[in-house]
Amino acid sequence: MPFGACGFNSHLWHNMPAHKLPNRNFRFNKNLAYVIGLIVTDGSLSSSRRHIIMTSADKDQLETFCSILKISPSKYIKPQASSGFTKNKIKSKQAYKIQIGNKQFYNWLLTIGLKPNKTKTLKSIKIPDKFFPDFLRGWIDGDGSIFTYIDNYTTYKNKTYQNLRLYVQLVSASKSHLKWLQTTIKRLINIKGALSLQHAKRNKQIWRIRYSKKESIKLLNWIYYQPSLPCLKRKYNIAQPFLVSN
Repeated sequence: MPFGACGFNSHLWHNMPAHKLPNRNFRFNKNLAYVIGLIVTDGSLSSSRRHIIMTSADKDQLETFCSILKISPSKYIKPQASSGFTKNKIKSKQAYKIQIGNKQFYNWLLTIGLKPNKTKTLKSIKIPDKFFPDFLRGWIDGDGSIFTYIDNYTTYKNKTYQNLRLYVQLVSASKSHLKWLQTTIKRLINIKGALSLQHAKRNKQIWRIRYSKKESIKLLNWIYYQPSLPCLKRKYNIAQPFLVSN
């Protein structure tokens, strides 16, 4: 979710306290790859070239983010009022925000492909293959969705059957970024998904990759490859019945 997309008052974050991360050599590991997935979707790089801002409707997601970066969440996660749009109404909801400051971390994020004002211009991210499942799990926790429903239908014999549908869906305003995701996932685990234009209005286009049930099961077992990984619990709970370990 790009910063500002949910109607945040953008002037407020300038006065928010920023946690200053200590300088260190930032090198990929599975937890940092997960954090990058969150930043790519729910984060933004400020024009100050120093601050990284994360926003989420899920406070526990920001707490996980803080835990990985060794930040005390109680001081720096701030509630923010936001507004989301339904079909004909504006719906108010509660969201949370954190701002961290570290020029070294900011510059490292630039080297792997992130940028300020990334919503439509984001392309590929330099993620080592062995950490890509962790990156994708963070990406899905941000701008992805996992959903199931019971499909009731009647056969020619007039008997009613039930089928449990499962889809994993990735959504972005950047077609180039989604095509990179689709190509990388295809190369690593040989599932393609379907890329399509989900929504277009007033020169704003939203693109979507949707994976079928069979593909989704393979993808979910790939990103949730062991218990107790950093993740958004409400999405993991949907995925759990389809995991081989269960």
